[in-house]
Amino acid sequence: MKRLVDLLAVLPILAMLPSCQHSAPARPANVPFAGLDGTNWRLVEFQSMDDSQGTKRPDDPNKYTIAFHNDGSLSARLDCNRGVGPWRNDIANAAGGSLSIGPLGVTKAFCPGPSMGEFLERQFGDVRSFTIRDGRLNMALMADGGIIVWEPEPYPSGSKNPSAPRP
Repeated sequence: MKRLVDLLAVLPILAMLPSCQHSAPARPANVPFAGLDGTNWRLVEFQSMDDSQGTKRPDDPNKYTIAFHNDGSLSARLDCNRGVGPWRNDIANAAGGSLSIGPLGVTKAFCPGPSMGEFLERQFGDVRSFTIRDGRLNMALMADGGIIVWEPEPYPSGSKNPSAPRP
């Protein structure tokens, strides 16, 4: 009888064993790919797929920056305006993956021309994927709308990130 009682006490534990199999934890869908996490970029150019628009370059790349934060938020400088909002990518590897940005909350100051701020703000909602090529972040827009090209933002001396690249 004691053996039966011991067996009955062990059965619930044995029943739970299949659910205790070790596996790598799945990344929740709302946690961004760590490859962009903590990175800061400045605008190089916008490459339109429409030949009539061509390529647009900023007069000063430092006026247009984007920072990806590890909590799934981003902050952007769009000339004299600032923006904040969410970012996520559900499929990614070291070379690229899916990417969505926004919606962004953006200040609405009137920036003296020429400014690409409002133009970039409109493009962020159409970002669908990214690639990293030659150290540059390339954001692809939906329906072959274009590519927004960014380069790593250099940190000034005395930066809080001493291991970041310097100008």
